[in-house]
Amino acid sequence: MFGAGTVLSLWGILIWQLGFQRLDRIPIRWAKICLGGLRLFCGIKLRIEGREHLPPPGGAIVAAQHQSTLDVLIWLTLLQHPSFVFKRELTKIPLFGVLLEPTGMVPVDRGGAGQALRKMVADCGKALAAGRQIILFPEGTRVAHGKCARLHPGIIALAKASNLPLIPAATNSGLYWGAKAFHIAPGTVIVRLYPPIPTETPQDQILNRLAVTFYDQGVN
Repeated sequence: MFGAGTVLSLWGILIWQLGFQRLDRIPIRWAKICLGGLRLFCGIKLRIEGREHLPPPGGAIVAAQHQSTLDVLIWLTLLQHPSFVFKRELTKIPLFGVLLEPTGMVPVDRGGAGQALRKMVADCGKALAAGRQIILFPEGTRVAHGKCARLHPGIIALAKASNLPLIPAATNSGLYWGAKAFHIAPGTVIVRLYPPIPTETPQDQILNRLAVTFYDQGVN
């Protein structure tokens, strides 16, 4: 992960400085290398359930459960033009951080309240208009497998503003690579997609359905 990330980050910075704008394939290539290494050296396999709910090409919003770094790698390879909403602090990571926005990811200032939410929605709108698929983790951070967390309503503001349904997705990735763990256990990571939630669904019902998807019907 770190070796491939360093090499690809240096390459990305070079071609970015040379004026190339299409950097979105760099994180996808990195994720494929990492998943290949995890499969070969750590015994991590991947099973996707509900593939019929994967969005077609064009703008879409995925509301994904977040248990592990694995989730980022998986969604980078599942979608055609993925764009993550990420906490702005990640831009401070050496090499990798400087490329987050140029590769099409959307930063959010988690301490910025309403103004930060409006900017996030506006930036996501531009990404959606460019045909990107937005991945947003409503839990806001990695949550250990079997634990529950408060779901942030920002994803609802995004869905309402874009007039796009939310595609819920649950996972059991935390069973094999914990939120703050270095050890990786072999096994089959499951990602389960569910039918989209219509935009006109009331806010409390959206949050309730996401909670049920993540913690009741989710992958155990």
